[in-house]
Amino acid sequence: MTLPFLAPVVADDLAAVDAVLRRSLASDVVLIRQVAEYIVAGGGKRLRPTLLLLVARATGYRGTDHHVLAAVVEMIHTATLLHDDVVDESSLRRGRSTANAVFGNAASVLVGDFLYSRAFQLMVGTGRMRVLEILSDATNVIAEGEVLQLMHAGDASVDEDTYVEVIQRKTAKLFEASARLGAVLGGTDAATEDALARYGMHLGTAFQIQDDVLDYAGDAATFGKNLGDDLAEGKMTLPLIRALAQAGAAEAQAVRALIAAGGTRDFAPVQALLGRTDALAYTKSRAEREAEAAAACLTGLPPSPEAQSLLQLSVFAARRDH
Repeated sequence: MTLPFLAPVVADDLAAVDAVLRRSLASDVVLIRQVAEYIVAGGGKRLRPTLLLLVARATGYRGTDHHVLAAVVEMIHTATLLHDDVVDESSLRRGRSTANAVFGNAASVLVGDFLYSRAFQLMVGTGRMRVLEILSDATNVIAEGEVLQLMHAGDASVDEDTYVEVIQRKTAKLFEASARLGAVLGGTDAATEDALARYGMHLGTAFQIQDDVLDYAGDAATFGKNLGDDLAEGKMTLPLIRALAQAGAAEAQAVRALIAAGGTRDFAPVQALLGRTDALAYTKSRAEREAEAAAACLTGLPPSPEAQSLLQLSVFAARRDH
């Protein structure tokens, strides 16, 4: 689902990306087709492919490889979601049942593997070694981030620096790669490419931090997933890290015990703690700072509808409610 404020600029390109996705996910194996169609039809914001498309156009690219590479980053993103939902035992995403809830864990993991392998087939088809370098590095860093997050599940001692390292590896890295790919297609100089990659990293970080705010303060129907999922999975996100830093010793110990025991669905005590501290306001301000840092990376771009959309996207990342 294209974000409304971006639709006038990227709707046609995203339609071409969806066509590439559907062609590329064709398979003689019925279950692959069923799961792939389910997840493609599920939509989502298409933020990563949109980012690639906007940067490519903003830097002067006028070919069609950006459609293929946008489809590639969406495949990689979707594969990580399939695997994440199995690891996290999630049942709801984007307001509907996850693929693992519908088709089972084994099918989700294996179709995720298919998406990864098909994505790399498409990369090879572009004939650009630089593309392979960027995306192979990104997928490796993302995998490390997923393992790092798993290592810290139920660890109530996680601090803010560790939290940021996890989200930058696990989430923001693909934003960074998407922006860098757009710049590579546009033939920018190294300094501009690096600035746009930093834009992607800051944007992805702002997006994830705001996501973690919404896990405690959002509306489930709007947000599209169960509130409190992070706590139930024993994940230490920034609102909780900040709240524990300000809590009294007894209260902090009680909440840490819940996390160490594997999380809980009864997150009323945590919400009460969040309400007595500045945790949510602090986390929101951190997302805003990342968004501002992202916007600052765009100063070298010439004026264009795409450059303006990139600026709007940075604002959206830190202020969204879904």
